[in-house]
Amino acid sequence: MPQESERWRVSLHGGHSGEFCDHAEGTLRQILETAVTAKYHTFGVSEHVPRSAERFLYSEERARGWDLAKITADFDRYAAIITPLAEEFADRLTVLRGFEVEVVPTDSYVEQMRGYRARKLGDGRPVFDYCVGSVHYVREHQIDGRPENWLKAMEATGGPERLAVCYYETVLSMVTALHPEVVGHLDLIKRNAALAGFGELPLDTPLIRRAAIGALEAVRAHGGILDLNTAGWRKGLGEPYPAPWLVAQAQAMGVPFCFGDDSHRTDQVGAGLEEARLYLLRNGVSSLTVLAREPGAEVGSPLIRETIAL
Repeated sequence: MPQESERWRVSLHGGHSGEFCDHAEGTLRQILETAVTAKYHTFGVSEHVPRSAERFLYSEERARGWDLAKITADFDRYAAIITPLAEEFADRLTVLRGFEVEVVPTDSYVEQMRGYRARKLGDGRPVFDYCVGSVHYVREHQIDGRPENWLKAMEATGGPERLAVCYYETVLSMVTALHPEVVGHLDLIKRNAALAGFGELPLDTPLIRRAAIGALEAVRAHGGILDLNTAGWRKGLGEPYPAPWLVAQAQAMGVPFCFGDDSHRTDQVGAGLEEARLYLLRNGVSSLTVLAREPGAEVGSPLIRETIAL
């Protein structure tokens, strides 16, 4: 295990693998072995839940011949193996068993996500330790896949500013309904703006800021932790999620941060972590809030929250 001075090496969002995700590579075991090599202290695996309607299948999944039965079976396999893997790695790495939510279908996702949270193992232990609350859809249009999907979402909401406002409103409603321990990539809405031809568009107008602050208020009210998500750098954004103004706003409101490498293959495990630490420090954040197990506690025991200095 890492030394005390390295306890900030924690990711609570990532660990996606090609076993269970069409846009990931490698096996979950390979991902965890790499997390050990990367000197992680704690590594949260947050595999995507399956979308539950045909219209939400990705074009890449359809091209592979995947259907709802396939992605549901994949997630069930993930749920079955994550506990044995966490137990196997326990002497080298604290593996937290999580999942990343979806907010579709709009009229039924809350019940579905709560159902995943309530799953139990045969011995009564919970299947999952925590969840990452993310918003990948606005009004049932995907906003982080292909740029053309972002454009459709923009058209459905009435323009780029309204799209960003609706995005943060969706984050607020998701957090209020599900109380996720971790809130993922808070300003994901910026990812496809440039690719869709809106690179010069400000995504921090007064209306957008008001909506974002509302989302942050919900995160604070329900005890959530924002992930400082390093994927923004590898997506070519020049910064992680969230942007400096959101980091400053969250810090002023007392909303804590953790790290998320949002890894989808082994070479992304730990990528950007050192830069993320410096980014937080430059923006006035001097500690992380992380999820952990009590020393010696078995997998499935309730998690605790720890504050770790950067």
